[in-house]
Amino acid sequence: MKRHRVRRRKPAYTIRKAPLLVSLFFLALLLAGIASGEPGRVLEQACQVCLSCIGIG
Repeated sequence: MKRHRVRRRKPAYTIRKAPLLVSLFFLALLLAGIASGEPGRVLEQACQVCLSCIGIG
């Protein structure tokens, strides 16, 4: 008597968890940086560097 194997179908799509977790981690870091006022500090430093490069500051 032959036994028939039951073929299991693969799902149409698979959800990869690692890229999702990494994206959420970096989004959390971005929001933490914005909340702590980092964009203003970066802009301030950029202005100082540019002004010193052209000899004004």
